[in-house]
Amino acid sequence: MGTDRPHPAQDPIDTVTLVRTAQRGDTLAMGDLLDMLTPYVARVCGSIALHSGSDAAQDTLIVVMRSLRSLREPAALFGWVRTIAVREAVRHAERDARTRPTGDETLNRVPARGDPQLAADIRDVLLRLSPRHRAVLVLRDLHGFTEDDAAALLDVPVGTVKSQLHRARESFRKAWIA
Repeated sequence: MGTDRPHPAQDPIDTVTLVRTAQRGDTLAMGDLLDMLTPYVARVCGSIALHSGSDAAQDTLIVVMRSLRSLREPAALFGWVRTIAVREAVRHAERDARTRPTGDETLNRVPARGDPQLAADIRDVLLRLSPRHRAVLVLRDLHGFTEDDAAALLDVPVGTVKSQLHRARESFRKAWIA
């Protein structure tokens, strides 16, 4: 799957040791593990759940904390956490889509590269996409996952990812120029 890691310089052996220590009930190790994972989880959840990114990240960390003992292979920590984060982020985004009214705000101009408004405008356009389309677009185009990897993370067939990605890109383009 993708290469996005919380701490690229983190020694994998130290991470495995930290996971095993936390699995045995060491609260300090659990705290260190959650501290290490928090920025990574926040990035994944924030890019999919947008406004509810922090709530999705918090729920992800709770699931990690409660389920860590079920992780059989500590070296697979990052992939396991990513899967939980994507699931929680999509869940929050879908909930938001049901409860948050969609506005008819339009973009008055396309900001120049480096314009601080650009990130806000992109976020606004992403918010207009369905949660599933946003998730597949972010996983594929922002995080660089393959369609196979995105399908595995979203627990859908590869063909579904391909069609959702096509629709998401088209919807993004239309919303961007609106």
